[in-house]
Amino acid sequence: MTKKRKKYYTVWRGNETGVFDNWKDCSKAVEGYKGAIYKSFPEEGLAWDAFEGNYADYVGHDKKEKPHLSAEALKAAGKPIMDSISVDAACNSKTGLMEYRGVDTKSGAEFFRMGPFEEGSNNIGEFLAIVHALSWCQKHNFGWPVYTDSNTALAWVRNKKARTKVTPTTKNRRLFELLHRAEQWLQNNTPSNKLLKWNTEAWGEIPADFGRK
Repeated sequence: MTKKRKKYYTVWRGNETGVFDNWKDCSKAVEGYKGAIYKSFPEEGLAWDAFEGNYADYVGHDKKEKPHLSAEALKAAGKPIMDSISVDAACNSKTGLMEYRGVDTKSGAEFFRMGPFEEGSNNIGEFLAIVHALSWCQKHNFGWPVYTDSNTALAWVRNKKARTKVTPTTKNRRLFELLHRAEQWLQNNTPSNKLLKWNTEAWGEIPADFGRK
């Protein structure tokens, strides 16, 4: 008999919000709550990333399945700008260790790599990676655009605020110091580099991907 795969449940709106590792607790969190918004995920890390993000990016979408793009859609997507920087983050859902990096989109050569940091999240890493890339470009007078595959991180950068729901602790104190510095940098600087969304459906994984999916 095939063992049933464990699910994790993200509740954005309910009697209680957060991530639950069983349906019983999730049902209590949403039962009787008008307009409750929740969704299941196959991995705890994915569930927490979704909780930090905008529920509209997840509800009604299967994040595991990618639609097949037609030849017309691929043509419309075009090609990525190869003279650019790609950033990405990776967070281990079991250990909570997070790291991020920025690479040359064309060659994959690393420009920078930070971490691992304790008790982080993918969204935090994606945000820090973008800001790190922008500040790195400013320091080196580099005009290349910066690619990310994270809509959440792009929104945080636009708002100049990391709206993370990760709780500060003694273990991730350094990480929150970096978040504060990144927010301050965005408040005090106007980078000229373009921020671009990587089209994973058309181009595959972003070159900075850690290959741990």
